[in-house]
Amino acid sequence: MIDHITLHVHNTSTSLAFYDAALRPLGYIEKVRHGETVGIGEDDGTPRADFYIAPALGESHQNASEGPHRVEDSSPITHLAFRAKSQDEVRAFYDAALAAGGTDNGGPGPRDYHPGYYSAFVLDPDGNNVEAVVDWSHASDDARK
Repeated sequence: MIDHITLHVHNTSTSLAFYDAALRPLGYIEKVRHGETVGIGEDDGTPRADFYIAPALGESHQNASEGPHRVEDSSPITHLAFRAKSQDEVRAFYDAALAAGGTDNGGPGPRDYHPGYYSAFVLDPDGNNVEAVVDWSHASDDARK
C-alpha cells in the first residue's frame, strides 16, 4: 500500500535523464512537476505518479505546512507515502506516529498539490519524511462514496 516514494538526488536533471531512460522500457513516463520535484509513473492516462525525484539533502525542501526550509546535510531524508483509505485513517496515522516518537512535519489536512489530496507528514526517528495520504483525485466517483 505504498502510494509513492521520493528519491532525493544531487542533480535532478541528470537523475531525471537516467530514470527516464531506465524506466521507459517498463512503461514509466514523466507525469507531473512540483517545482524541481518530478513525478514519474506508469503511462496509464492518469496524472498519478508513484516515483518522485527531488533535490538532494542540503538543498531547499518544502515542509507541507510551513513552506520551504533547509535540511541538514547529514540527514538521511527519504520520503515514503503510504496510501490511506480515508481522512480518518490519515489522522489516526498521524496521532499514532507522534505517540510512537515521530516529529510533526505537517499535520493532517488538504494539500495544494491538487484537489482531493489530504495527508499528514511525520519525521521518523532518523529524520525520514513519512506520509499517509488519501488522494480522491484519482478515484472514480463510485470509490469516493
